[in-house]
Amino acid sequence: MTSSTMTTTTTTFLDAASVARYIDHTLLLPGASADDVTALVTEAIELGAYSICVSPSMLPLRIPAGADLKVAVVCGFPSGKHHSAIKAAEAALSIEQGADEIDMVIDIGAAKAGRFTEVQDDVAAVRAVIPAPGVLKVIIESAALTDAEIVGACQAAVAAGADFVKTSTGFHPAGGATVHAVRLMKQTVGDRAEIKASGGVRSFDDALAMIDAGATRLGVSGSAALLSGATSAEPAGSY
Repeated sequence: MTSSTMTTTTTTFLDAASVARYIDHTLLLPGASADDVTALVTEAIELGAYSICVSPSMLPLRIPAGADLKVAVVCGFPSGKHHSAIKAAEAALSIEQGADEIDMVIDIGAAKAGRFTEVQDDVAAVRAVIPAPGVLKVIIESAALTDAEIVGACQAAVAAGADFVKTSTGFHPAGGATVHAVRLMKQTVGDRAEIKASGGVRSFDDALAMIDAGATRLGVSGSAALLSGATSAEPAGSY
């Protein structure tokens, strides 16, 4: 990784088991099958990940009794160019089918145009259908935004009740998470919300750098390789 995207300089020291508890073990590729998701669940439990993150069509899932594993589901993914009512319906069905957390994508075009009231209303529509203790993470696609747009999107998400602001879908050509974006997002939201870094978090050093910048959750598809200390070679469109 270059210094413009990731850094290996960090003041955080965590072992693999501790970092695993930051991870949403993710499978969002369009060709994913039910068997792939079953394997994802098994691997997440073996690794000690906090949750899995899957597409809504994969629900409902069977999580083994006693497993300490949450289920996150994406909403309006990956473009965010869905009507708010559709996003809300998708989120509501996912919660009904067993999701603990919803990762929704904002309308990136609205953020680029500075229409942050629309962004806030979009997030609020989804927030309204997620009862406590359900968690809402809001994907702002930080690599596609200027710093000012990142700040505006984060402020809108928090005003609408987001629990997390999240960097990226992992599918946008502009790229994924950067330390700079995570730090800026944390500075913007303070203690009002948490930060999820996703997209391009592939090595253990990447993970530590993101945590050091303020991330409290990591979206990772190559979790086993990351936790082993190796850099994972992942296909385009993966976390």
